[in-house]
Parts: sequence; C-alpha cells; structure tokens
Amino acid sequence: MRAGLAGDEGAYRRLLRELTPFLRTLARSGLARAGRPTAEAEDIAQDVLIAIHTRRSSWIASEPLVPWIRAILKHKLIDFLRRRGTTGHIDTFAEVIAAPAEEPGIATRDVVKLAESLPSGQKAVIRAMFVDGHNTQETASALQMSEGAVRVSLHRGLAGLAKMLRGSI
Repeated sequence: MRAGLAGDEGAYRRLLRELTPFLRTLARSGLARAGRPTAEAEDIAQDVLIAIHTRRSSWIASEPLVPWIRAILKHKLIDFLRRRGTTGHIDTFAEVIAAPAEEPGIATRDVVKLAESLPSGQKAVIRAMFVDGHNTQETASALQMSEGAVRVSLHRGLAGLAKMLRGSI
C-alpha cells in the first residue's frame, strides 16, 4: 500500500489482487455467521475493494494495514446485512478474521510469522481463527478452551501482534 500511494501502480495492483481472496473469505465467514448465503460474498468483497481504492489516502502509513482493511470490511458487511434486513449482534462481525488456509496471502504469512513469538495459547488461537478460519466456538472446541478464554487469548494475541508491528515500522 505504501508503494501504491507513492505511485507504484504495479505494487498497488498486486496488493488488491492478493487482498481479494482474503476479503472473499472474510465476507463468506461473516455471511455464514449471519445465516446468509455465502454466494453474496463477492459483492461485499467488491464493495470493500472500491472503498479501499477510494479511501486509500485516509490510511495512515505508519499504522498496520490489515486492521484498517478489516474495519472497512466490517462496516461494509454490516451495511450489506442491514440492507437485507438481517438483524443480529453487530459485535459478532468484529471477530471475522479468517483467511484462505489453502493458499495463504501476504497478510496471513505475516501474521503466522509474527505469531511465532507469541505465547503458545495466543499463537494457537490466532492460527485457528486467522489461518484456519474458525470462529470463536469452533476454536474453543478445538483447543479445549472456554469461548471467553478464546476471546481473551485472541485479544491479547492481536495486541501483541500490533505491538510487534508498531515496533517494526
């Protein structure tokens, strides 16, 4: 994104191309969680790509990119669901952090690499949710933890990753 903002059109195209499967997966996960057909994920992913493109100058280059993108996705998903009359607890969509497991993109590779230095419980939760695409309940079951413990580990793990990213900029 930094290179794209500096005028490197090729880097910007690569970014959008690598983000697309990540966005589709996140959108599918959010739609499934809301009980909606996952076929609508492409529409949401396209809305997010347009928003990224039109709002790219609002991204603060000293901040991590993925949380900014996830915030856009969360809002687009919520807007999409509201337009279709879906009701539910909006905070549910804050946990949508899956990514394609069969072909990890740049964001997934970065998170997996950074997560290696986290405590084992946090690392396992990050991997289960971010890489494998499990929700809180599935992660809790797979790791034999309570859902509350999963949320705490996820929060602490993400805070640890954010701290590492801030230190690397």
